[in-house]
Amino acid sequence: MNAAVITPTPRVGNLRAPAGDIPSQHWQGGPVNCGNCCYIDLRALPGEQGCEPGHACMQDVYALRIDRFFRWHPARGDEQLTHAYFEVRAIAARHASVFRLPTLIDDPDETVRLQIALRLPLAQLIRLAKDPHREVRIRVAQRLAPIALAALRDDPDYGVRELVALRLPLAILPTMATDADRAVRMRVAQRLEMPALLRMADDSAPEVRRIVAERLPAPLLSRLASDADWRVRWEVAQRADAATLDTLRNDEDEEVRQTVRERQAREITRIGGAHG
Repeated sequence: MNAAVITPTPRVGNLRAPAGDIPSQHWQGGPVNCGNCCYIDLRALPGEQGCEPGHACMQDVYALRIDRFFRWHPARGDEQLTHAYFEVRAIAARHASVFRLPTLIDDPDETVRLQIALRLPLAQLIRLAKDPHREVRIRVAQRLAPIALAALRDDPDYGVRELVALRLPLAILPTMATDADRAVRMRVAQRLEMPALLRMADDSAPEVRRIVAERLPAPLLSRLASDADWRVRWEVAQRADAATLDTLRNDEDEEVRQTVRERQAREITRIGGAHG
Protein backbone atom coordinates (compact mmCIF):
# COMPACT_ATOMS: atom_id res chain seq x y z
CA MET A 1 0.00 0.00 0.00
CA ASN A 2 1.30 3.44 -0.89
CA ALA A 3 1.73 5.88 1.99
CA ALA A 4 -1.22 8.25 2.09
CA VAL A 5 -0.85 11.86 3.20
CA ILE A 6 -4.21 12.85 4.63
CA THR A 7 -5.62 16.37 4.48
CA PRO A 8 -8.31 17.01 7.14
CA THR A 9 -11.82 17.41 5.80
CA PRO A 10 -14.59 19.70 7.06
CA ARG A 11 -16.93 18.64 9.85
CA VAL A 12 -19.68 16.18 8.97
CA GLY A 13 -22.15 15.81 11.81
CA ASN A 14 -20.12 15.50 14.99
CA LEU A 15 -17.19 13.69 13.49
CA ARG A 16 -14.98 16.25 11.79
CA ALA A 17 -12.94 19.17 13.09
CA PRO A 18 -14.82 22.47 12.84
CA ALA A 19 -13.83 25.08 10.31
CA GLY A 20 -11.11 27.35 11.69
CA ASP A 21 -9.75 24.69 14.03
CA ILE A 22 -5.98 24.27 14.47
CA PRO A 23 -4.69 22.71 11.24
CA SER A 24 -3.76 19.06 11.42
CA GLN A 25 -0.03 18.49 11.70
CA HIS A 26 2.15 15.51 12.52
CA TRP A 27 3.77 15.78 15.95
CA GLN A 28 7.20 15.80 14.27
CA GLY A 29 6.10 18.44 11.78
CA GLY A 30 4.58 18.27 8.33
CA PRO A 31 1.30 16.60 7.33
CA VAL A 32 -0.17 13.51 8.96
CA ASN A 33 0.75 10.42 6.96
CA CYS A 34 -1.72 7.60 7.57
CA GLY A 35 0.39 5.17 5.59
CA ASN A 36 3.09 5.31 8.26
CA CYS A 37 0.69 4.80 11.16
CA CYS A 38 0.53 1.51 13.06
CA TYR A 39 -3.24 1.96 13.21
CA ILE A 40 -3.78 2.35 9.44
CA ASP A 41 -6.40 -0.42 9.54
CA LEU A 42 -8.66 1.80 11.65
CA ARG A 43 -9.12 4.20 8.70
CA ALA A 44 -11.52 1.73 7.07
CA LEU A 45 -13.86 1.62 10.10
CA PRO A 46 -16.77 4.01 10.56
CA GLY A 47 -17.11 6.70 13.26
CA GLU A 48 -15.65 5.99 16.66
CA GLN A 49 -14.72 2.46 15.64
CA GLY A 50 -11.98 3.97 13.49
CA CYS A 51 -9.88 7.13 13.53
CA GLU A 52 -10.05 10.44 11.76
CA PRO A 53 -7.19 12.76 10.71
CA GLY A 54 -7.91 16.29 11.92
CA HIS A 55 -10.30 15.03 14.60
CA ALA A 56 -9.22 11.80 16.32
CA CYS A 57 -5.62 10.98 15.50
CA MET A 58 -2.68 9.64 17.50
CA GLN A 59 -0.14 11.14 15.10
CA ASP A 60 -1.40 14.70 15.48
CA VAL A 61 0.58 17.32 17.41
CA TYR A 62 -2.64 18.62 19.00
CA ALA A 63 -3.34 16.97 22.36
CA LEU A 64 -7.13 17.22 21.97
CA ARG A 65 -7.06 15.03 18.85
CA ILE A 66 -4.76 12.53 20.52
CA ASP A 67 -7.08 12.43 23.52
CA ARG A 68 -10.09 11.84 21.31
CA PHE A 69 -8.29 8.94 19.64
CA PHE A 70 -7.66 7.24 22.98
CA ARG A 71 -11.18 7.90 24.19
CA TRP A 72 -12.38 6.07 21.10
CA HIS A 73 -9.79 3.32 21.64
CA PRO A 74 -8.89 3.20 25.37
CA ALA A 75 -7.52 -0.34 25.02
CA ARG A 76 -4.67 1.11 22.93
CA GLY A 77 -3.33 2.97 25.96
CA ASP A 78 -1.11 0.11 27.08
CA GLU A 79 0.47 -0.02 23.62
CA GLN A 80 1.69 3.58 23.56
CA LEU A 81 3.33 4.13 26.94
CA THR A 82 6.76 4.27 25.28
CA HIS A 83 5.77 6.53 22.37
CA ALA A 84 8.39 9.15 21.50
CA TYR A 85 5.92 12.07 21.82
CA PHE A 86 5.28 13.02 25.45
CA GLU A 87 1.66 14.04 24.76
CA VAL A 88 0.90 10.56 23.47
CA ARG A 89 2.49 8.93 26.52
CA ALA A 90 0.66 11.27 28.89
CA ILE A 91 -2.74 10.70 27.30
CA ALA A 92 -2.19 6.97 26.87
CA ALA A 93 -1.43 6.83 30.61
CA ARG A 94 -4.99 8.01 31.35
CA HIS A 95 -6.33 4.83 29.79
CA ALA A 96 -3.57 2.28 30.42
CA SER A 97 -3.78 -0.46 33.00
CA VAL A 98 -2.67 0.76 36.43
CA PHE A 99 -0.32 -2.21 36.54
CA ARG A 100 1.65 -0.68 33.66
CA LEU A 101 1.94 2.81 35.16
CA PRO A 102 4.96 2.24 37.44
CA THR A 103 7.14 1.96 34.33
CA LEU A 104 6.54 5.70 33.75
CA ILE A 105 7.52 6.95 37.22
CA ASP A 106 10.90 8.06 35.84
CA ASP A 107 9.55 9.41 32.55
CA PRO A 108 11.62 12.43 31.43
CA ASP A 109 8.55 14.63 30.94
CA GLU A 110 6.62 16.05 33.90
CA THR A 111 3.37 16.02 31.91
CA VAL A 112 3.57 12.23 31.82
CA ARG A 113 4.56 11.94 35.49
CA LEU A 114 1.66 14.22 36.42
CA GLN A 115 -0.78 11.78 34.81
CA ILE A 116 0.91 8.92 36.64
CA ALA A 117 0.54 10.75 39.95
CA LEU A 118 -3.21 10.97 39.36
CA ARG A 119 -3.65 7.23 38.80
CA LEU A 120 -0.90 5.27 40.52
CA PRO A 121 -2.03 2.91 43.28
CA LEU A 122 -1.36 4.52 46.67
CA ALA A 123 1.22 1.88 47.51
CA GLN A 124 3.33 3.09 44.56
CA LEU A 125 2.58 6.81 44.86
CA ILE A 126 5.21 7.49 47.53
CA ARG A 127 7.85 6.86 44.84
CA LEU A 128 6.91 10.25 43.34
CA ALA A 129 7.28 12.13 46.64
CA LYS A 130 10.71 13.43 45.56
CA ASP A 131 9.76 14.24 41.97
CA PRO A 132 11.67 17.30 40.68
CA HIS A 133 8.46 19.03 39.51
CA ARG A 134 6.27 20.76 42.11
CA GLU A 135 2.99 20.05 40.32
CA VAL A 136 3.69 16.33 40.47
CA ARG A 137 4.46 16.52 44.19
CA ILE A 138 1.29 18.56 44.76
CA ARG A 139 -0.77 15.75 43.21
CA VAL A 140 1.07 13.28 45.41
CA ALA A 141 0.26 15.37 48.51
CA GLN A 142 -3.41 15.46 47.48
CA ARG A 143 -3.66 11.69 47.16
CA LEU A 144 -1.31 10.10 49.67
CA ALA A 145 -2.82 8.53 52.76
CA PRO A 146 -2.55 11.11 55.59
CA ILE A 147 -0.09 9.07 57.62
CA ALA A 148 2.23 8.80 54.61
CA LEU A 149 2.35 12.59 54.19
CA ALA A 150 5.08 12.89 56.82
CA ALA A 151 7.56 12.24 54.01
CA LEU A 152 6.59 15.59 52.44
CA ARG A 153 6.76 17.81 55.54
CA ASP A 154 10.13 19.19 54.45
CA ASP A 155 9.31 19.58 50.77
CA PRO A 156 11.15 22.58 49.25
CA ASP A 157 7.90 24.01 47.85
CA TYR A 158 5.59 25.82 50.28
CA GLY A 159 2.52 24.86 48.23
CA VAL A 160 3.25 21.19 48.77
CA ARG A 161 3.79 21.77 52.49
CA GLU A 162 0.48 23.68 52.70
CA LEU A 163 -1.34 20.62 51.39
CA VAL A 164 0.54 18.45 53.85
CA ALA A 165 -0.47 20.77 56.72
CA LEU A 166 -4.11 20.47 55.66
CA ARG A 167 -4.11 16.66 55.69
CA LEU A 168 -1.41 15.51 58.09
CA PRO A 169 -2.70 13.60 61.15
CA LEU A 170 -3.14 15.92 64.16
CA ALA A 171 -0.71 13.86 66.21
CA ILE A 172 2.11 14.77 63.81
CA LEU A 173 0.96 18.28 62.86
CA PRO A 174 2.84 20.11 65.68
CA THR A 175 6.10 19.22 63.89
CA MET A 176 5.12 21.78 61.21
CA ALA A 177 4.35 24.63 63.63
CA THR A 178 7.75 26.20 62.99
CA ASP A 179 7.68 25.91 59.20
CA ALA A 180 9.66 28.66 57.47
CA ASP A 181 6.66 29.85 55.43
CA ARG A 182 3.89 31.93 56.99
CA ALA A 183 1.18 30.42 54.76
CA VAL A 184 2.07 26.92 55.93
CA ARG A 185 2.00 27.97 59.59
CA MET A 186 -1.42 29.54 59.02
CA ARG A 187 -2.71 26.17 57.82
CA VAL A 188 -1.18 24.53 60.88
CA ALA A 189 -2.78 27.08 63.24
CA GLN A 190 -6.19 26.44 61.66
CA ARG A 191 -6.04 22.78 62.70
CA LEU A 192 -3.85 22.45 65.78
CA GLU A 193 -5.45 21.51 69.05
CA MET A 194 -4.46 22.50 72.56
CA PRO A 195 -1.87 22.64 74.03
CA ALA A 196 0.13 22.81 70.78
CA LEU A 197 -2.02 25.70 69.57
CA LEU A 198 -1.04 27.85 72.55
CA ARG A 199 2.62 27.53 71.63
CA MET A 200 1.87 29.31 68.34
CA ALA A 201 0.73 32.43 70.20
CA ASP A 202 4.32 33.64 69.93
CA ASP A 203 4.54 33.15 66.16
CA SER A 204 6.42 35.90 64.33
CA ALA A 205 3.59 36.48 61.81
CA PRO A 206 0.52 38.45 62.95
CA GLU A 207 -1.62 36.51 60.46
CA VAL A 208 -0.77 33.33 62.32
CA ARG A 209 -1.34 34.88 65.75
CA ARG A 210 -4.73 36.16 64.61
CA ILE A 211 -5.79 32.61 63.76
CA VAL A 212 -4.55 31.50 67.17
CA ALA A 213 -6.63 34.27 68.78
CA GLU A 214 -9.69 33.03 66.88
CA ARG A 215 -9.28 29.50 68.24
CA LEU A 216 -7.74 29.70 71.71
CA PRO A 217 -10.05 28.95 74.65
CA ALA A 218 -11.36 32.29 75.93
CA PRO A 219 -9.65 32.05 79.36
CA LEU A 220 -6.26 31.95 77.60
CA LEU A 221 -6.76 35.01 75.42
CA SER A 222 -5.01 37.28 77.93
CA ARG A 223 -1.81 35.88 76.41
CA LEU A 224 -2.53 37.91 73.26
CA ALA A 225 -4.23 40.98 74.76
CA SER A 226 -1.10 43.10 74.39
CA ASP A 227 -0.13 41.79 70.95
CA ALA A 228 1.68 44.29 68.74
CA ASP A 229 -0.84 43.87 65.90
CA TRP A 230 -4.25 45.52 66.33
CA ARG A 231 -5.98 42.77 64.34
CA VAL A 232 -4.87 40.19 66.88
CA ARG A 233 -6.10 42.37 69.76
CA TRP A 234 -9.40 42.85 67.89
CA GLU A 235 -9.84 39.07 67.76
CA VAL A 236 -9.11 38.91 71.48
CA ALA A 237 -11.75 41.55 72.13
CA GLN A 238 -14.33 39.44 70.30
CA ARG A 239 -14.20 36.57 72.81
CA ALA A 240 -12.09 37.43 75.85
CA ASP A 241 -13.45 37.13 79.40
CA ALA A 242 -14.49 40.27 81.29
CA ALA A 243 -11.15 40.83 83.01
CA THR A 244 -9.13 40.60 79.78
CA LEU A 245 -11.69 42.69 77.91
CA ASP A 246 -11.34 45.46 80.49
CA THR A 247 -7.60 45.70 79.81
CA LEU A 248 -8.44 46.67 76.21
CA ARG A 249 -10.77 49.59 77.04
CA ASN A 250 -8.04 52.13 76.29
CA ASP A 251 -6.42 50.29 73.41
CA GLU A 252 -4.61 52.53 70.94
CA ASP A 253 -6.79 51.30 68.08
CA GLU A 254 -10.34 52.61 67.73
CA GLU A 255 -11.64 49.36 66.21
CA VAL A 256 -10.51 47.47 69.28
CA ARG A 257 -11.97 50.06 71.69
CA GLN A 258 -15.27 50.01 69.79
CA THR A 259 -15.49 46.23 70.09
CA VAL A 260 -14.81 46.46 73.83
CA ARG A 261 -17.54 49.09 74.29
CA GLU A 262 -20.08 47.06 72.34
CA ARG A 263 -19.37 43.87 74.27
CA GLN A 264 -19.44 45.59 77.65
CA ALA A 265 -22.69 47.33 76.75
CA ARG A 266 -24.28 44.00 75.79
CA GLU A 267 -23.13 42.52 79.07
CA ILE A 268 -24.66 45.43 81.07
CA THR A 269 -27.92 44.98 79.17
CA ARG A 270 -27.90 41.25 79.83
CA ILE A 271 -27.30 41.69 83.56
CA GLY A 272 -29.91 44.43 83.78
CA GLY A 273 -32.44 42.25 82.01
CA ALA A 274 -31.71 39.36 84.32
CA HIS A 275 -32.34 41.53 87.38
CA GLY A 276 -35.36 43.34 85.94
